[in-house]
Amino acid sequence: MVHARTPVLVGVGQLLNRVESLDQAIEPIEMMLEACARAERDTGVGGLLSQVRSVRVIKGVWNYENPAAFIAERIGAVGAHTVGTLFGGNQNQAIVNMTAGEILRGEFDLVLITGAENGYSTNKARKAGVTLPQTEAPGTYDVLVGKQKPEHHEYEVAKGIRRAIQVYPMYDNAIRHQRGESIPEHLERVSGLWSRFNDVAQNNPNAWVQYNMTPEEIRTPSPRNRAISFPYTKFMNANMMVDMGAALILCSAGKARQLGIDDSRWVYPVSGAQGYDHFSASVRDNFYTSPGVRITGGRALEMAGIEASDLEFVDLYSCFPSAVQVAADELGLSQERPLTVTGGLTFGGGPLNNYVMHSIARTAELLRETPDAYGLVTGNGGNLYKHVHGVYSSAPPERDFRFANVQAEIDALPSRECLPEYRGDTEIESYTVMYAGEEPAIAHLALRTPAGQRVWANSEDTALMQSMVREEFCGRPARIDGDGQVAVTG
Repeated sequence: MVHARTPVLVGVGQLLNRVESLDQAIEPIEMMLEACARAERDTGVGGLLSQVRSVRVIKGVWNYENPAAFIAERIGAVGAHTVGTLFGGNQNQAIVNMTAGEILRGEFDLVLITGAENGYSTNKARKAGVTLPQTEAPGTYDVLVGKQKPEHHEYEVAKGIRRAIQVYPMYDNAIRHQRGESIPEHLERVSGLWSRFNDVAQNNPNAWVQYNMTPEEIRTPSPRNRAISFPYTKFMNANMMVDMGAALILCSAGKARQLGIDDSRWVYPVSGAQGYDHFSASVRDNFYTSPGVRITGGRALEMAGIEASDLEFVDLYSCFPSAVQVAADELGLSQERPLTVTGGLTFGGGPLNNYVMHSIARTAELLRETPDAYGLVTGNGGNLYKHVHGVYSSAPPERDFRFANVQAEIDALPSRECLPEYRGDTEIESYTVMYAGEEPAIAHLALRTPAGQRVWANSEDTALMQSMVREEFCGRPARIDGDGQVAVTG
């Protein structure tokens, strides 16, 4: 029999608000409340929310100060302990891991986790010159989780590299070169991977994009699928313009029994692990592996007592195709198998930091339908940087929930020196071409010196950029002259 302090996920709720006109817009805190109500209904027990001991909210782009306290008051859990987070796509799984540990230790017996974003309606309002109303939710969290650090190395920022859409495509171009693929072969394979994510979305009732997209549609620039950053089109990017909310209810097995929640609704967090790669692409050994994913995921599976081949369901964090490819390779998962349960951040929808709550909720739904099965959910913050993984099961675990922070093991790995500037001969490690409208605007290049150091450079040479999207430039020799200009020499 499952012992009384075993943490169980007993309720999940998801909300999509497809806004056709702005009078249908719902602000994030109201979406959270609706998702919480749906999670309560999902437990099969009424009046549960008022008994919640702690309310936890994942940070969004909204300006609420303490939405957890506001939600606690609205659901009748006045005085409940409140937790907030800082930014990061890793935070959902981090909060679940933290919560499972606290329940196991007897610190809390009933916890509510929620989050929401209204990127679609906010964007629609901005275009209309309208400001959407936002409820005041003042106060200070009892606990704030996370440490806010820069997402880019200072040498990247000095070259104007400040966004994920500039770095992840460089990972993908490095993957292509490492695999020995041609540009057409690579685009065909990656768009096929993303089309399979789209297939999953079409069978997920809570996915934002539920219509079919072929690999050719995904990889081919068009008026509705513009080129963003080579090799990515719009349909290879996370779709942040969504209005989505979700909620999870976790409790102890003893509390679930006391509340009368049928054990057919129970999903078990089995293990969790956390570890961050070396900070930024600037200092990592290469652009096509992630020791952080390998060590974090490997430890989570080891503590669960399973292998990657035992996983029935997998949701790899999918902000861009390179993140999925790297994670699949590091975890020993075939890229031909389903690697998402939602459709990913492009098709399932990417409500910024709250995406992983949707993947956890969907994993729970699928596990309830599949006896004795395991699921893996991965979170990723920054540029393939902050990794937090969780293993879930539909069967009672043989051992208590286990968590490991593997940071010391990752920190012990060597890093690569990055130079602020360099003049002389180099080799192109990877690159991307950024577009402005339909035209290439700037190329960002990562180069290696003869001594193996990394250096960043830019080019606005139109002819060079046009060649870069047609020909392989990874591995080619280049020279940075006295003015910092790059010339490809071979």
